[in-house]
Amino acid sequence: MEFKDYYQTLGLARDATAEAIKKAFRKLARKYHPDVSKEPDAEQRMKEINEAYTVLSDPEKRAAYDQLGRDYRPGQEFRPPPDWDAGFEFSGHGFSSREAADFSDFFAELFGRMGDMGGGADGAHDGSHARGRPFRMRGEDHHAKVLLDLEDAFTGTVRQISLRVPKLDAQGRVALETRTLNVKIPQGVREGQIIRLAGQGAPGSGGAASGDLLLEVHFHPHGRLRVDGRDLHLVLPVTPWEAALGAIVPVELPAASLKVRIPAGAQSGRQLRVRGKGIPGQPAGDLLLDLQVVLPPADSPQARELYATMARELAFDPRRPGSP
Repeated sequence: MEFKDYYQTLGLARDATAEAIKKAFRKLARKYHPDVSKEPDAEQRMKEINEAYTVLSDPEKRAAYDQLGRDYRPGQEFRPPPDWDAGFEFSGHGFSSREAADFSDFFAELFGRMGDMGGGADGAHDGSHARGRPFRMRGEDHHAKVLLDLEDAFTGTVRQISLRVPKLDAQGRVALETRTLNVKIPQGVREGQIIRLAGQGAPGSGGAASGDLLLEVHFHPHGRLRVDGRDLHLVLPVTPWEAALGAIVPVELPAASLKVRIPAGAQSGRQLRVRGKGIPGQPAGDLLLDLQVVLPPADSPQARELYATMARELAFDPRRPGSP
């Protein structure tokens, strides 16, 4: 996938004001709109112009795009890093994956997930205006992706989370404000779960309630454990004698230490399942251990002699058909 320079598409500098973006879009739309344009590539150009304007005219999308794309050039190979949008607070429903499919793959990769979070009855009004009473409308829900430590899912905790909120300054340029919240993280929280903070979205109108803030949970990469739902995967190194003879070995988890039995004759690649030792929940996830037999180095005369003894005494050829 190639990086798209939306500023170049609209012929703008990166510090263009909101008014300049609007003017550039209108000018290009008059030139390339398929209903009036004689340009041979008008339809494709209009799609590109619409896509660029959709991003740059939205302060939230523009701020995220600016931060992500500041070091890229047009046409450069591009792949957004995982969780690139974590810590940004967005309003509204955004674009679902289906809606984003109307734009380029580049757009869909960046913004196509935002509308899939849902958000309840954003902006729902109670009809008071129609009955002649003051207009009342519930505030819009906001949403953000947050990164937590896997340990938080085992213990539950309260985390101080800072979110960057894009705003337009007095000159019509995007600026980022930061707001910090103390968020209760429930024990057993899992990847992709939504934590709803009531009343932390946009203010309501006419005395109606504020919207909510929906936090989508993701975990920082863990040095040893891989998360799959509530299951945890771990590569467990074992010695040749532990694998051959069987053993009970310790396994360290974020909130506990386990003793796991290695069956005699285990081989590298064998997977052991320890039920209920993944992320807590109803039901709790499992711990899946992928055994990896690790040979001790033959870096001393004694070690080399031990290997030589095995070579002489054990009639073992792993390349022989039928060998384990």
